[in-house]
Amino acid sequence: MSAVPTYEFRCKACGSTFDVKRSMDEASAPAPCPNGHDDTVKLLSMAGLSGKADAPAGGGGGCCGGGCCS
Repeated sequence: MSAVPTYEFRCKACGSTFDVKRSMDEASAPAPCPNGHDDTVKLLSMAGLSGKADAPAGGGGGCCGGGCCS
């Protein structure tokens, strides 16, 4: 079974944010607000990108890894 990405949307009418799980093929499709509004936008989010819980954690380099910030 493959992981399905989660996309975050925001409703322009009421300001609520909500998540939608869907295939990457449907990533750009509109998503109606759970409160019944249709004017929503997909937010840029890093949520849902990890497909496995046991995936190795990536180590950062440079300042992200703390090497040059001490």
